[in-house]
Amino acid sequence: MKQKVAIITGASSGMGAATAKLLAQHDIKVMLAARREERLQQLQEEIRSAGGEASYKVTDVTSRNDVEALAEATIQTFGQIDIMINNAGIMPLSFFRHLKVDEWERMIDVNIKGVLYGMAAVYKHMEERNEGHIINFSSIAGHLTFPSSSVYSATKTAVRVLTEGMRTELGAKQNIRTTLISPGAVETELYGTITDDSIYPTLEQLGSKEWQQLDPSDIANTVLFAIQQPANVMINELIVRPTSQSL
Repeated sequence: MKQKVAIITGASSGMGAATAKLLAQHDIKVMLAARREERLQQLQEEIRSAGGEASYKVTDVTSRNDVEALAEATIQTFGQIDIMINNAGIMPLSFFRHLKVDEWERMIDVNIKGVLYGMAAVYKHMEERNEGHIINFSSIAGHLTFPSSSVYSATKTAVRVLTEGMRTELGAKQNIRTTLISPGAVETELYGTITDDSIYPTLEQLGSKEWQQLDPSDIANTVLFAIQQPANVMINELIVRPTSQSL
């Protein structure tokens, strides 16, 4: 594991930050990527103080140039890229009738294009080395829909389909592993992107108040599990819900 290098997008908080800290504890070098530089600096310092290796690059995943520059910076800093974790995402749930088209477009840019840009930025490097591991974050909403989730679910379903498609192309032929992780309810900042307050009564009817949400560290442990498998084992997909989540 000491030889591994991982890029993590959306690393400034939540599941991304928790994953970065856990991987660094297991001797994986981490390149942190997000838009909030102050958060990245703090996380880098925390990881280094604990004895891990970390660097960061401010990155907007909706910019292809930014993501390509992130990959280049990782190679310049650590010499290689072994793992790409496309974690960055937003979740502005809303009822379709409210026509929050700007939010729809932003979700498509972050949740779909951001993942594609991440995969594209590391592909040539992994192809040349004939090894690598791409981990994409979907959601339980990529497996089902509920009122207010239609567009969000569409973006996360797209990530699921893309990841499976890349498995068929890259796995056996180029030794590049792909893993899809679909979390259920997790205590993160994703809920802060919701502007349609009218959705909450509907979510409560679905039982959301009764769910004991996962901690971001629970998802970080899932990522580590997938990474730690021997080279001949590819964990294709993991759905991780709170035990109490009915949806």
